[in-house]
Amino acid sequence: MRGPLVTARKLEVSETADPVLVVPGLNGSGPTHWQSWIEALTGAQRVEQDDWARPDIDLWSARVEQAIVAQTKAVWLVAHSFGCLASVVAASRLADRIAGALLVAPASPDKFGITARIPDTPFPFPTVLAASRNDPWMKFMSAAHWADRWGARLVDLGEAGHVNTESGHGPWPAGFELFCQLRASAPVVSGSLQD
Repeated sequence: MRGPLVTARKLEVSETADPVLVVPGLNGSGPTHWQSWIEALTGAQRVEQDDWARPDIDLWSARVEQAIVAQTKAVWLVAHSFGCLASVVAASRLADRIAGALLVAPASPDKFGITARIPDTPFPFPTVLAASRNDPWMKFMSAAHWADRWGARLVDLGEAGHVNTESGHGPWPAGFELFCQLRASAPVVSGSLQD
Protein backbone atom coordinates (compact mmCIF):
# COMPACT_ATOMS: atom_id res chain seq x y z
CA MET A 1 0.00 0.00 0.00
CA ARG A 2 2.95 2.36 0.59
CA GLY A 3 4.15 1.87 -2.97
CA PRO A 4 1.24 3.69 -4.66
CA LEU A 5 1.33 6.56 -2.13
CA VAL A 6 5.05 7.08 -2.64
CA THR A 7 4.74 6.76 -6.43
CA ALA A 8 1.92 9.32 -6.53
CA ARG A 9 3.87 11.67 -4.28
CA LYS A 10 7.00 11.25 -6.41
CA LEU A 11 5.10 12.52 -9.44
CA GLU A 12 3.72 15.43 -7.45
CA VAL A 13 7.17 16.52 -6.25
CA SER A 14 9.06 15.83 -9.48
CA GLU A 15 6.64 17.96 -11.51
CA THR A 16 7.52 21.07 -9.51
CA ALA A 17 10.39 23.33 -10.48
CA ASP A 18 11.13 24.11 -6.84
CA PRO A 19 14.65 22.90 -6.06
CA VAL A 20 15.21 20.63 -3.07
CA LEU A 21 18.53 20.60 -1.22
CA VAL A 22 19.41 17.63 0.98
CA VAL A 23 21.79 18.63 3.78
CA PRO A 24 23.29 15.61 5.57
CA GLY A 25 24.91 15.65 8.98
CA LEU A 26 28.14 14.34 10.42
CA ASN A 27 29.68 11.60 8.25
CA GLY A 28 27.20 12.30 5.45
CA SER A 29 24.17 10.16 4.67
CA GLY A 30 25.05 6.83 3.12
CA PRO A 31 23.13 5.14 0.31
CA THR A 32 20.68 3.44 2.70
CA HIS A 33 19.89 6.58 4.73
CA TRP A 34 16.42 8.13 4.40
CA GLN A 35 17.96 11.34 3.00
CA SER A 36 19.47 9.40 0.08
CA TRP A 37 16.05 7.84 -0.53
CA ILE A 38 14.31 11.24 -0.51
CA GLU A 39 17.07 12.65 -2.71
CA ALA A 40 16.37 9.99 -5.34
CA LEU A 41 12.61 10.34 -4.94
CA THR A 42 12.56 14.12 -5.43
CA GLY A 43 15.55 14.65 -7.71
CA ALA A 44 17.12 16.73 -4.94
CA GLN A 45 20.65 18.06 -4.96
CA ARG A 46 22.91 17.00 -2.09
CA VAL A 47 24.97 19.71 -0.41
CA GLU A 48 28.47 18.23 -0.25
CA GLN A 49 31.05 19.01 2.41
CA ASP A 50 34.84 18.78 2.04
CA ASP A 51 35.17 16.77 5.24
CA TRP A 52 32.09 14.92 6.51
CA ALA A 53 33.96 13.94 9.68
CA ARG A 54 34.78 17.54 10.68
CA PRO A 55 31.66 19.53 11.57
CA ASP A 56 32.64 23.17 11.15
CA ILE A 57 29.65 25.53 11.28
CA ASP A 58 31.38 28.21 9.18
CA LEU A 59 32.48 25.88 6.39
CA TRP A 60 29.31 23.80 6.37
CA SER A 61 26.90 26.76 6.41
CA ALA A 62 28.95 28.43 3.64
CA ARG A 63 28.45 25.32 1.50
CA VAL A 64 24.71 25.42 2.16
CA GLU A 65 24.67 29.11 1.23
CA GLN A 66 26.54 28.40 -2.02
CA ALA A 67 24.00 25.71 -2.93
CA ILE A 68 21.10 28.06 -2.16
CA VAL A 69 22.52 30.96 -4.15
CA ALA A 70 23.21 28.67 -7.13
CA GLN A 71 19.45 28.12 -7.54
CA THR A 72 17.21 30.46 -9.52
CA LYS A 73 14.16 29.72 -7.35
CA ALA A 74 13.55 29.51 -3.63
CA VAL A 75 14.72 26.17 -2.25
CA TRP A 76 13.37 23.51 0.06
CA LEU A 77 15.86 22.32 2.67
CA VAL A 78 15.75 18.72 3.93
CA ALA A 79 18.36 18.58 6.68
CA HIS A 80 19.52 16.07 9.29
CA SER A 81 21.66 16.31 12.43
CA PHE A 82 24.55 18.81 12.10
CA GLY A 83 23.19 19.57 8.63
CA CYS A 84 20.21 21.18 10.39
CA LEU A 85 22.53 23.56 12.21
CA ALA A 86 24.39 24.45 9.02
CA SER A 87 21.04 24.93 7.27
CA VAL A 88 19.55 27.26 9.86
CA VAL A 89 22.69 29.40 9.93
CA ALA A 90 22.64 29.68 6.12
CA ALA A 91 18.87 30.20 6.02
CA SER A 92 19.05 33.02 8.55
CA ARG A 93 21.24 34.94 6.09
CA LEU A 94 19.25 34.00 2.96
CA ALA A 95 15.70 33.71 4.28
CA ASP A 96 14.17 35.26 1.15
CA ARG A 97 15.61 32.36 -0.89
CA ILE A 98 14.10 29.59 1.27
CA ALA A 99 10.69 28.09 0.45
CA GLY A 100 10.68 25.94 3.59
CA ALA A 101 12.76 23.63 5.76
CA LEU A 102 12.36 20.11 7.13
CA LEU A 103 14.80 19.73 10.02
CA VAL A 104 15.07 16.13 11.22
CA ALA A 105 16.85 15.14 14.44
CA PRO A 106 19.00 18.26 14.73
CA ALA A 107 22.23 17.88 16.65
CA SER A 108 22.52 19.95 19.79
CA PRO A 109 24.66 23.04 19.17
CA ASP A 110 25.88 22.64 22.77
CA LYS A 111 27.72 19.47 21.75
CA PHE A 112 29.82 21.53 19.34
CA GLY A 113 30.16 24.71 21.41
CA ILE A 114 28.28 26.80 18.84
CA THR A 115 25.00 27.63 20.59
CA ALA A 116 25.66 31.38 20.38
CA ARG A 117 26.12 31.05 16.60
CA ILE A 118 22.70 29.49 16.00
CA PRO A 119 19.83 31.86 15.10
CA ASP A 120 17.13 32.01 17.75
CA THR A 121 14.36 33.97 16.06
CA PRO A 122 11.42 32.70 13.99
CA PHE A 123 12.01 32.02 10.33
CA PRO A 124 9.75 33.75 7.79
CA PHE A 125 9.24 30.47 5.89
CA PRO A 126 7.42 27.27 6.92
CA THR A 127 9.58 25.00 9.03
CA VAL A 128 9.06 21.56 10.54
CA LEU A 129 11.37 20.18 13.21
CA ALA A 130 10.96 16.41 13.63
CA ALA A 131 12.51 15.15 16.87
CA SER A 132 12.93 11.85 18.65
CA ARG A 133 12.44 11.28 22.36
CA ASN A 134 15.58 9.14 22.64
CA ASP A 135 17.95 10.92 20.26
CA PRO A 136 21.49 10.81 21.71
CA TRP A 137 22.39 14.02 19.81
CA MET A 138 19.62 16.26 21.17
CA LYS A 139 17.17 15.87 24.03
CA PHE A 140 13.52 16.22 23.05
CA MET A 141 12.96 19.24 25.32
CA SER A 142 15.91 20.99 23.69
CA ALA A 143 14.41 20.23 20.27
CA ALA A 144 11.11 21.69 21.49
CA HIS A 145 12.97 24.81 22.63
CA TRP A 146 14.60 25.28 19.19
CA ALA A 147 11.32 24.60 17.39
CA ASP A 148 9.72 27.35 19.46
CA ARG A 149 12.61 29.77 18.81
CA TRP A 150 12.49 29.11 15.04
CA GLY A 151 8.68 29.21 14.80
CA ALA A 152 8.76 25.61 13.58
CA ARG A 153 6.04 23.01 13.88
CA LEU A 154 7.39 20.35 16.25
CA VAL A 155 6.71 16.76 15.24
CA ASP A 156 7.19 14.15 17.99
CA LEU A 157 8.62 11.02 16.36
CA GLY A 158 8.47 9.02 19.59
CA GLU A 159 11.47 6.83 20.29
CA ALA A 160 13.15 6.96 16.89
CA GLY A 161 16.80 7.28 17.93
CA HIS A 162 18.78 9.68 15.76
CA VAL A 163 16.49 8.99 12.78
CA ASN A 164 19.30 7.46 10.75
CA THR A 165 20.19 4.09 9.26
CA GLU A 166 21.32 2.76 12.65
CA SER A 167 17.86 3.47 14.09
CA GLY A 168 16.14 1.77 11.14
CA HIS A 169 15.44 4.81 8.98
CA GLY A 170 16.31 3.85 5.43
CA PRO A 171 13.35 4.50 3.13
CA TRP A 172 11.09 6.57 5.36
CA PRO A 173 7.60 7.18 3.93
CA ALA A 174 6.51 9.05 7.08
CA GLY A 175 9.40 11.49 6.61
CA PHE A 176 8.53 11.97 2.98
CA GLU A 177 4.93 12.63 3.99
CA LEU A 178 6.16 15.31 6.43
CA PHE A 179 8.01 16.93 3.53
CA CYS A 180 4.90 16.80 1.32
CA GLN A 181 2.79 18.34 4.11
CA LEU A 182 5.37 21.08 4.57
CA ARG A 183 5.32 21.88 0.86
CA ALA A 184 1.53 21.94 0.84
CA SER A 185 1.50 24.41 3.75
CA ALA A 186 3.67 26.98 1.97
CA PRO A 187 2.30 29.88 -0.02
CA VAL A 188 2.62 29.44 -3.77
CA VAL A 189 5.39 31.61 -5.16
CA SER A 190 6.25 31.70 -8.83
CA GLY A 191 8.99 33.33 -10.82
CA SER A 192 12.72 33.55 -10.57
CA LEU A 193 15.00 35.04 -7.99
CA GLN A 194 17.20 36.30 -10.83
CA ASP A 195 16.72 39.84 -12.18
